[in-house]
Amino acid sequence: MTYDRLVCANCAGPVSEGRCRVCRASRERLQQEGGPFSGLSPVALLSMLLLLLAAVALVATHQTA
Repeated sequence: MTYDRLVCANCAGPVSEGRCRVCRASRERLQQEGGPFSGLSPVALLSMLLLLLAAVALVATHQTA
């Protein structure tokens, strides 16, 4: 989960800005829990998936020829 769209219940500001101590703590927790792809946007992840599928399809067609 990314924190760029989360709103803090304490200060009503974006968690990504870290306006209060609750925001900063949540931001730190989310950054520590994130995996290698947690910083990427959904569009970037989808692009990478499509490129991977295209590469697999290309290799499959060359194997059968």
